Amino acid sequence: MECYTSDSCDSDSREQKTLDLSNRSLDSVTITSELESIIDEKDCAENYEIFLLYGNRIKSLPESINQFCNLKILDVSNNRLTSLPDILDTCPLSSLIAKHNHLTNESLPKSFLKTRNTLRELNLSGNRINFFPEQLLQLTTLKYLYLGGNVIINIPKDIWKLNSLQILSIGGNQITEVPESVGALTSLQALVLSDNQIEQLPSSIANLKQLRSLKIDKNRLKTLPTQIIKLRCLTELSLRDNPLVVRFVRDMTLQPPSLLELAGRTIKLHQIAIKPGDVPATLIKYLTSAQCCVNPKCKGVFFNNRVEHIKFVDFCGRYRIPLLQYLCSSRCITGSWESREVDNITPSHMMRKVLLG
Repeated sequence: MECYTSDSCDSDSREQKTLDLSNRSLDSVTITSELESIIDEKDCAENYEIFLLYGNRIKSLPESINQFCNLKILDVSNNRLTSLPDILDTCPLSSLIAKHNHLTNESLPKSFLKTRNTLRELNLSGNRINFFPEQLLQLTTLKYLYLGGNVIINIPKDIWKLNSLQILSIGGNQITEVPESVGALTSLQALVLSDNQIEQLPSSIANLKQLRSLKIDKNRLKTLPTQIIKLRCLTELSLRDNPLVVRFVRDMTLQPPSLLELAGRTIKLHQIAIKPGDVPATLIKYLTSAQCCVNPKCKGVFFNNRVEHIKFVDFCGRYRIPLLQYLCSSRCITGSWESREVDNITPSHMMRKVLLG
């Protein structure tokens, strides 16, 4: 389900002359007849800048659309379209909305070379696209891209080419990995990755300085990159239905440390000197593998037995972001030290909405 829709974008401004043939159950033949009658009127087709065709039974767009040479917004949603013809290249489109049709990768124009300098919004949600269309990477001035509700399995590494994007909505697909190059979309204000199969986010997400909304619910995330706390503009974070949330809310069960672990911790804690020959070489090697507890108030170490803790870094009151850390004991979980990784002065308005369940 799309969380950000075309209603929030450039298509809001609809003061231009509109041709509205929406919700009439028209088929391709009837639409062709309607358009031809309009074109027959002198210079009439040139006057229209918005064409609403949504909610019909169109399987293919008539070629006569290319007569509407000043068309800026075309909405053909909720039809039965199986293709988007190249004739759309003749129109100076700024918004193309074709959600909820039968479009596949093979259905799309092979190139957007003519529209790439004018198109600002493209909505192909709710179709049958199974991989990210490479030709979309030509649309370097695109601001709003909606690809949710398809069967897309990838986000290309070259996504950085769309560096004008303000909204990227690609939820409800089958994506398993988010490339580091997403961090190059520095104009991004909303990123929707909900309802996919993503197991981790790249650390480069911290580069999205203007990001206000991040929706990653219904994925396979067990933790978040610590760099996420650098997103100073983030006001909405949706995390529900991820393993990290389930793991946080359930009671933690701990395995007791072995005698070897306890002895090693005691030696390190009290800085007992061990010389070669005092103990076997394997034990000396074992002692060098000690890792320090991340709690700055604890001087303890751990070896094989550690506590994996989902730490919620406080952003505003009860809304916190979960990060993974390793501790030597469950006693190190509690305490005000958890907020040390965040600036002491955190704006109270910073995180208004975090959805955990």
